[in-house]
Amino acid sequence: MKWCFFLVVLACILASGIANAEEEWVQYTNGNEVNAIAEEGEYLWIGTEGGLVKMNKNTGEKVFYNNTNSGLPDNWVCSIAIDSGGNKWFGTYSGGVAKFDGENWTVYNRANSGLPSNSVGAIAIDSEGNKWFGTKYGSGVAKFDGENWTVYNSPYYLVLSIAIDSEGNKWFGTNGAGVSKFDGENWTVYKASYPGLPSNSVGAIAIDSEGNKWFGTSEGVGKFDGKNWTVYITSNSGLPSNSVGAIAIDSEGNKWFGTSEGVAKFDGINWTVYNTSNSGLPSNSVGAIAIDSEGNKWFGTSSYTVVSDSAGVSKFDGENWTVYNTSNSGLPDNLVLSIAIDSEDNKWFSTIGEGVAKFDGVNWTVYNTSNSGLPYNRIWAIAIDSEDNKWFGTDSRGVAKFDGENWTVYNRFNSGLPDYGVWSIAIDSEDNKWFGTDSGVAKFDGVNWTVYNRDNSGLPDNNVNSIAIDSEGNKWFGTYNGGVAKFDGINWTVYKTYNSGLPANDVRSIAIDSEGNKWFGTYNGGVAKFDGINWTVYNRANSGLPANEVSSIAIDSGSNKWFGTYSDYSGGVGKFDGENWTVFNRANSGLPDNWVMSIAIDSEGNKWFGTYSRGVGVLQEITSAAEKIVSKENFIKVYPNPARDYIEIALESHTLNGEVKSVKIYDVLGIEHPVSFAATPLPEGNLRLDVSGLPSGVYFVRVGGQVLKFVKL
Repeated sequence: MKWCFFLVVLACILASGIANAEEEWVQYTNGNEVNAIAEEGEYLWIGTEGGLVKMNKNTGEKVFYNNTNSGLPDNWVCSIAIDSGGNKWFGTYSGGVAKFDGENWTVYNRANSGLPSNSVGAIAIDSEGNKWFGTKYGSGVAKFDGENWTVYNSPYYLVLSIAIDSEGNKWFGTNGAGVSKFDGENWTVYKASYPGLPSNSVGAIAIDSEGNKWFGTSEGVGKFDGKNWTVYITSNSGLPSNSVGAIAIDSEGNKWFGTSEGVAKFDGINWTVYNTSNSGLPSNSVGAIAIDSEGNKWFGTSSYTVVSDSAGVSKFDGENWTVYNTSNSGLPDNLVLSIAIDSEDNKWFSTIGEGVAKFDGVNWTVYNTSNSGLPYNRIWAIAIDSEDNKWFGTDSRGVAKFDGENWTVYNRFNSGLPDYGVWSIAIDSEDNKWFGTDSGVAKFDGVNWTVYNRDNSGLPDNNVNSIAIDSEGNKWFGTYNGGVAKFDGINWTVYKTYNSGLPANDVRSIAIDSEGNKWFGTYNGGVAKFDGINWTVYNRANSGLPANEVSSIAIDSGSNKWFGTYSDYSGGVGKFDGENWTVFNRANSGLPDNWVMSIAIDSEGNKWFGTYSRGVGVLQEITSAAEKIVSKENFIKVYPNPARDYIEIALESHTLNGEVKSVKIYDVLGIEHPVSFAATPLPEGNLRLDVSGLPSGVYFVRVGGQVLKFVKL
């Protein structure tokens, strides 16, 4: 009866056409940069630069956690440790430490605890259950006993690795200060010296069954038996590279070293090297190693030396290799400088180093130098013309045009393009393309090129960051140090700080609203609005703008202005409706990063934010009234959310009074979809539903009288 009433109310509301907007975030990240791996029973916990992954070792099934769908404070997970109570501890790059007991998240940071820095690169747990956190940026080591914090910050400044020996001594590897041993009272420092520690940058430490300490450094491996040092480098051993970022020791005493040129196994006499050319290792850059209870070796790789879809986690059982993708999307890199949306609502993302990605809402397609006519993988600008051709500006190989099948490249040698680096692109009503370069502006009508620079025009600076075209056909150019130039086809007008209300001469972004007002995003000067006569400046001091560095601007159908900002101390997105400001940042929303480099708005009004190092965040302003009919007091939890192949439902069975047998899935129109239970055994009180066959969209799952929403990717 409860659900019948729900459907009746839902149908009435849908029929009435009344809808209340609701916000929801989705993130698309690249998680193939793996920093840490930890084993817990049949699962691995994998820390990446695109979030946290829980993976079943046997089935490969994955659950993705990020700062949208969990209590994880930062998607860049640097370190992982699991205590005797099964609590997971995650050190992040800029969000502090998160503790996860399987249901609840607790975050420790500088603001709410004794943690001295929010950047935690190493974690270790001693025999008494104390947690030791190695931090970055000069803040040393923090010990947490569950109640009290103790900070040790001398002689440390960047702590990269921690190990604890059988006597309880703590060993700390630093970046620049060598290794320090702490016995609870006294400190002993070991610095680089011949024939001792090979380098003061120590990224990995492991201790073997005989008590020998093995240090992975930027200049090779050092073994220390308590008195004597033995150094292994490429010239005297089988080590393939002196840059060693990970060490693990198996049950037979073999040492496994993760380097920038693959993995090396050392049995005490012989060396065996595994790399992309002779094994199933997907990348030679190996930054994490774990050995599970069955003796399998798990290698966390990165894409710093390969195309990123080849990285992730690799399992080696001694004979066979299996590679697991640890991304929640096909985004090839987390640095997204520009976004464009074509006539079919496909999203196009430019990255720095990994080419271009196209997303149709379900499938991802990546274009790079190895699989397409793209001349370079570093893409700064995207524009789409009236014929749906895509134009990509690279930072040193000119411009590429893609018509969906064929690629055409324009550069200094084969065209009138004045420079290899193209930072901005705009297309006017006559389909002329305008390219901003370091050597002025180039106009291309499809046949002829015309170049405007400081020497032959009124352009005040040859470095052109941004271009916009108003309804009258005037071109507006934002320059690096020359302010803004307006060009009507004949005359030039220049606006600088000294002759206008422009707050800074470095103009990074331009947008024009429906009333013809120009909005200029500057570096360190905030935003300026220009109505043709008057200037109005918005900055951190006089408005809700979250930072004065404004990299991107977009205007939605409701005339709201969206500003993407970046700053070491603030940043995020500012929304301005003409009177009120709303700020979205990593702390108060699902925005993955406070450095927002690009913004695009699709046909449904969803805002797409490209960030500097955390991928893409999407703000979905859902207007369906069906979304409101969700239980306020939920005794079920649904994860992952968004989901791709399955959802797990965690139940508090004592509150459901046996109604767990009634499980249904509905879409936003109230249409019921078949429920398929996955066969994988789960903890008591949990369910797993197979949703791989559902089309992408928003759904509601009902368990007894409880209803929760989830998004199917």
